[in-house]
This record gives sequence, structure tokens and C-alpha cells, in this order.
Amino acid sequence: MRQIVLDTETTGLSWEKGNRIVEIGCVELVERRPSGRTFQRYLNPEREFETGAQEVTGLTLEFLADKPRFAEVVEEFLEFVDGAELVIHNAAFDMGFLEAELGLLGGRHGRLRDRVMVLDSLELARQRYPGQRNSLDALCRRLGVDNSHRQLHGALLDAQLLAEAYLALTAGQGEIGFESVATEAPVVPVAPGLSPSRGNRPRVVPSAEELDAHAARIEAIRAKSGISLWRSMEDVEERAA
Repeated sequence: MRQIVLDTETTGLSWEKGNRIVEIGCVELVERRPSGRTFQRYLNPEREFETGAQEVTGLTLEFLADKPRFAEVVEEFLEFVDGAELVIHNAAFDMGFLEAELGLLGGRHGRLRDRVMVLDSLELARQRYPGQRNSLDALCRRLGVDNSHRQLHGALLDAQLLAEAYLALTAGQGEIGFESVATEAPVVPVAPGLSPSRGNRPRVVPSAEELDAHAARIEAIRAKSGISLWRSMEDVEERAA
């Protein structure tokens, strides 16, 4: 499975008001492991920042003046994300801006949503932690992801942090090592008849006291209800043996 963890930085909070993307950052995961491939571009938005937006990213129009326009990187961007599942924190925000940027190009590239699947990590976090703060910073603190170097918002940095938080959120994984390209996992021999994903299960042997307590409980249920499904199942197993 190929996933692209994606983040954008923008000149303001609303694409409907003409705000534009100033940075795109993407991190590729293959089978939930970082492949080492990333995509990051600063973009000339060809407009001013809204009040407060510039302070969030630390970017300036002077810095972005010689950067490419979205139209100049769109082909490379679409090739990078095509066919993947995009993992985005508050997906409606970033997807709205990306679709708006594509729309400004006359629609000749189609819609992004027709090329990818989208998973909103914010919705996942809200389901797991209802009623709590679920910003990226809050998730990092809660899931043990080191974000101490995040002084300003940056699309690639935030995508890397989100990748770690997403893996921890969905599978209990922690650090995934973005400084080196992931290698193939070692093949572990599995005994015939066992599932590789589950491995050997511990065998629990009940004591005599536990067996007596279990039997008494089953008999009490049978006496009260007139039937015991557990006892019926045991009878079936005994007849089949």
C-alpha cells in the first residue's frame, strides 16, 4: 500500500477568498514504512499574505519571489501523488486549496480527488480521543512524537511529524527513522499452520479451582434460563470428537 502524508502552507485560511499555496510537503510511505522519497516545493503565490499567516510559517514574499508558480510544478506533484492514499490532517483544508490551484489552471489536469484516495487523520484522532485537543502538536505530545524542533509551521516538517503521529495513532508505532531509507523487514520463519501475522499464541491452562468455578457458573445460568448455550456447544464438541 502506497500512502503520501501531505501538508500545505498558505497565504491565508480560505481559498475561496483567493488565498494561495506557498509550500507543499509530502512524505511517501510504502506498506506503512518511509520509502525515503519526499516532495517539497516553495511556491510564489503571486499575492500578499493575510494578517497573521506570514508569522505562522516565517515565509516572506521576498523569499518566495524567485520560487516557481504552482503551474510550474503541477506535473511533478501529480506524478508523485498519483494513485496513492493521501494522509492529511484536516483534509478538507488542504484538498480545498489543491483543488482550487488545479482549477486556476483551467481544469486540464482534472480533479485531484479523482487521482487519489484521502484519509483525514484529524477525524481518526477525534474518534480515538473525543473531546480532546487533536491538533498536530497535541497529537505529537500525546503519542510521544518529538516535535521540539517545530518552531514554525513548515509543510515538509509537518508532513514528517504527521507520518510519525499517524503510524502511532493507527498501530502503536513510534519513531520511524526519516533520516535513513527503510530497509526490507527480515523474514521470520513460521511453523506450518500458523498465521505469520499472529505467531504462536500462549497456551493458558486453567486450574482445578477455576474449572470448578466455571462449571458452577454454567450450571447457575442453565438453572435460571432453562438452557445453556455453552453447555450445548460442549455437547456438540463431545459428539464430534
